[in-house]
Parts: sequence; structure tokens; C-alpha cells
Amino acid sequence: MSSLDGSIVIVGLPSILRELDTTLVYGVWVIAGYTLVSTILLVALGRVADMFGRVRLYNLGFAVFTIASALCGLSQSGSQLVAFRLVQGIGAALLTVNAVALVADAFPMSELGLGIGVSFMAWNVGAIAGYTIGGLIVGLASWRFLFFINVPIGIFGTVWAHVRLRDVYHVISEKFDHLGTILYSSALTLVLVALTIESGSSSLNFGLLIAGFFALLLFVVVEKRIPHPALDLSLFKIRQFSAGNVASFVNALAYSSLPFIVTLYLQLVRHMDPLTTGLMFAPMEVVVAIVGPLSGRLSDRYAARIISSVGLAFNTVAIFWFSTLEENTSFVAIIAGLACIGLGRGLFASPNASSIMGQVPAGKRGVANGVRTTVSSTASVVSVPVSLTFMSLAMPYSKLSQITQGIVTPTLEETGAFLSALRYAIHISAFLVLLAIVPSLLRGKANNNSNH
Repeated sequence: MSSLDGSIVIVGLPSILRELDTTLVYGVWVIAGYTLVSTILLVALGRVADMFGRVRLYNLGFAVFTIASALCGLSQSGSQLVAFRLVQGIGAALLTVNAVALVADAFPMSELGLGIGVSFMAWNVGAIAGYTIGGLIVGLASWRFLFFINVPIGIFGTVWAHVRLRDVYHVISEKFDHLGTILYSSALTLVLVALTIESGSSSLNFGLLIAGFFALLLFVVVEKRIPHPALDLSLFKIRQFSAGNVASFVNALAYSSLPFIVTLYLQLVRHMDPLTTGLMFAPMEVVVAIVGPLSGRLSDRYAARIISSVGLAFNTVAIFWFSTLEENTSFVAIIAGLACIGLGRGLFASPNASSIMGQVPAGKRGVANGVRTTVSSTASVVSVPVSLTFMSLAMPYSKLSQITQGIVTPTLEETGAFLSALRYAIHISAFLVLLAIVPSLLRGKANNNSNH
């Protein structure tokens, strides 16, 4: 449910902008603000979960997420929707940071790949099924049901988790790192604001970006000097942990903006409605659902670095192909490209996570999963704003905003420029995924004797 809501609004975004009469800046925050809040809280909540119990926080996450979903559906303005999405992100963080850690606690090392593979199947299906489900909902009802759909599911999940789940790992007693949490949250927020307020080339944007990177540097310095840091940097001494996280970051930075770009292409260049646009993503979702558990199981038997790297190779080829999109590109070819993206994602995600988590001591799995998820989520947060920044190099941001909101009907020349801007961003994404193969291959062999 939490991963679904990271993607479900993307196909419906043009409809949301029109009905609420709001700007592209608010639209970007509807997408990225949700991920931002869940991301800045992941490391801190991972530490809290290790200290106070994972099940308790997991159950709380269901309740917060459900209430916030109802409020999102009732929003009357862009600012209200953004605010309630931020609250929804808190619930998502509570769910996300504990889910894989609970699985890692429950499965022996010899079956961890299978356990995480099944968990990731649910996560990946949720994340990419959002495109089709979002299109169906907007096409058949209203964008408000993008959020109302969570309410009955959330109520059931809250009750079920409370009744069925029990902690199997004894909590630890440590102090909470307030300063580190504040510094990291501030750094990521400053970077996101710098990438989303109007023109990405203004002095204000540049100043915010510098301030964000300075706060991040200060965060690293602080974390190295305190006994119980929010982000345990010693985890990065584990080769599989550090290399897997680098590969995940670079891949997510490139991959996460692709559905957004494809949605803009289908709706604004090919003039498809949200329902049809959502259905175009269905083959990608089916492939991920099939391949995810299989790749997790394969990583229990074979080298995770090879399977993950093959997945990245599929993504690279597919994204490079998307950079050749034209106004009359065959829909069959587009669907095949999306299916290839699904194959790449399915092959990469589960083995990569298994490689990362399998080498971490049991007492640090909560914070380790917080770090792992934070790394990929940080890249996802900035992915769409970064792609818009690259697009604005080929077309003015103000014109991009007007076309996306439907304020103006683009001329033939403007449509061509808009398509060029999309291709420009996709080219850079493809190059980044290609780079991610390097750390994936260099992670080395896993140590199967890690303490469970």
C-alpha cells in the first residue's frame, strides 16, 4: 500500500492539476513530497524500531497512513493535498522501514533471498501497479479515489497487523541521535526545494542546493563522532552493503523518473486518456510480479551481483530505446520496452536487497534497512525534479508547466520541442543506469556465514 501511493498519482497528475487549478510545482511536491517525508524519517525510524520494537511501529504506520489517505482525498487545494501527502509519508515510512527488517528477522540465512523476494514482489507490484490502477481510477471515477481506495485496505491492515505480528528480536537500549536526524532531514529538504521551485538556474536555487550539500557534509561529520548515530556509517565498511547501496542509488536516480516521463509522453504528445495510459503499464507490472520472487530465489543459489547486474543491463537497453521515442512510435514497441523495464527491475531489486541485508548483524537490521531504503528513496525523491531540470535545458520551465497543466495547447513546433526535452532527460537516465552496473559487479561474493 505504501509503495502503491508513490506511483498511483503520476498518471492522474494532469487531472489533479486541472481540477485543483494548481501549478506544476505543487504537482511535483504531490509526487516527491510523499517520498521526501518517508525518506528523511527512514534512518531515524529504523533506529527507533531497533530500540523499541518493529511491530509496534509497523502497526502505527498502518493507522497514520489510513487517516492521511482519507484527508488527501478530501483536499480542496494543491497546498492541502501536499500537506496531507506529507502526513501520509510518515505512515509510509513506519511501514517501509520495518517490513524488510521483520522478514529478515523471521527467515534463516539460507532462505533470506526467497523471503525478501516475496516481500519485494509485493513492494514492486505495488509501486508499478500504481500506474495502471491510477489510470483506471481516474478514467472511471475521480482522482480523489486514488486515496480513498486506501481506507478500507488500511483499516484491515491495521487490525490484521495488530493481531498477527509479534517481534522475534529483542530490542536494544541506545540513545536517539536527534542532531543527526535534524541535519539529514534539513539537507534532503533543501536539495528538493532547490530542484522544484521554478527555474533550476536561479541564484536562490543554487544557494539552497549548496546549503543542502553543506548540511549533508556536516551530517556525515557528526555521525562519525557520536556513539549511537542515526546512520551507522560503519555499515558501509561491509563491501556488499556499500556497493549494493551505491548501485541502488544510481539506478533509482535514473529509473524513478521514467514512468513520469512516459506518462507525459502518452498523455501530452500522443493524447491518450489516463485510463489507456495506465493500461500501457500493465505488462511491466506483470513481468515484475513474476520475476521478483524468482530472482530472489536465484540469489540464494547464485551470485546476487551477477543477477542484479543483468537486471541493470536490461534497464539500460530499455531506457536507451525510450530515448528514441517519436510522435508516431508504435504502441507495441512502447509496451515491449516497458516490459523490458519490468524484467530489469525484477532481476535487480530482490537480489540486490538480499545481498545488502544478508551481511548485516541481526542487531542492526532495522537501521540497515532504514539506510538501504533511504538510499534508494533519496534518489527517487530527487529523480523527477532532476529530470524536469534537464528538460528545462531544452524547453523553458514556464512552458513545461503550462503544457503539463493543460493551460495551453502546444503548437506543432512546441510539441516537437517538448518531445526533445523528454528525450534529453531519458538519455541522461540511461547513462546513469549503465554506470550503476559497475558497483553492482564490484560488490564481491557474499559471506553466507553471517550471524542471524
